[in-house]
Amino acid sequence: MISRIITTPARQIDILAGSWPLVPERPTLIFLHGAALTKAFWTAQVEGLADAANTIAIDLPGRNGSTLAGDENTTCDMENDIIGGYASAVTALMDHLQLKNPVLCGLSMGGAVALSLLLRHPERFQKAILMNTGARLKVMPMIFETLKNNYAGYQDMVVAFSTSGKSDREKIKEQMQAIAVSNPAAALRDFTACDQFDVMAELGRIRAAVQIVTGADDGVTPPKYGEFLHQGIAGSGLTSIDDVGHLSPLENPDAVNQVIRKFMAQPE
Repeated sequence: MISRIITTPARQIDILAGSWPLVPERPTLIFLHGAALTKAFWTAQVEGLADAANTIAIDLPGRNGSTLAGDENTTCDMENDIIGGYASAVTALMDHLQLKNPVLCGLSMGGAVALSLLLRHPERFQKAILMNTGARLKVMPMIFETLKNNYAGYQDMVVAFSTSGKSDREKIKEQMQAIAVSNPAAALRDFTACDQFDVMAELGRIRAAVQIVTGADDGVTPPKYGEFLHQGIAGSGLTSIDDVGHLSPLENPDAVNQVIRKFMAQPE
């Protein structure tokens, strides 16, 4: 795998790629992480699916080498539309790399970014994967309080409420040290983005082929969130993965990769 910082006219974007340079004629899977996480969350997918497509995991703005500042012509107000600002970073990368067949794969907050892109730029995407996410992502006040007052405490408890009791939580705790953001301000911005997000009334406008993936034991975005997306997005598929929670790509990477691989093999 290759880590690179891509400098676009709008901003710098930190990515993790399965191989480099990208092969122009192949589809490109763009992996979008959840709140308070980084591109390293998707390591098993970037590496494990590199034979099926170009694979790129993006650090969304405000972490590692990905800058917050956009160009002066951006239409997004990052204070009031953080998800829109994150989406603009994705399109800046796509434009810079001249991606012709991008396939979005977003988890939780990353799923919100993917939904925003599908709605704002329907002509640019033929396929997308929405994983452990929802059309609305309200955040419990306790999360904000903990982020502001005891970020170390939040990092200690996140594995407990985000994973299945059947997962190896000690292993995931070790992984989280390498994939979580260290800056509480970045985490707070991410969760504010989730709390602002609501496209429940807009799902009917999505025209891409969408695969929705839920974790059977997900208590953060329960399976009913995925069912709502499935009902609202015409022609979408819905797959539930057993014995995983909200962090399914860490909990059972093989099962997640199998779902993505099967979807990528389907004709457009």
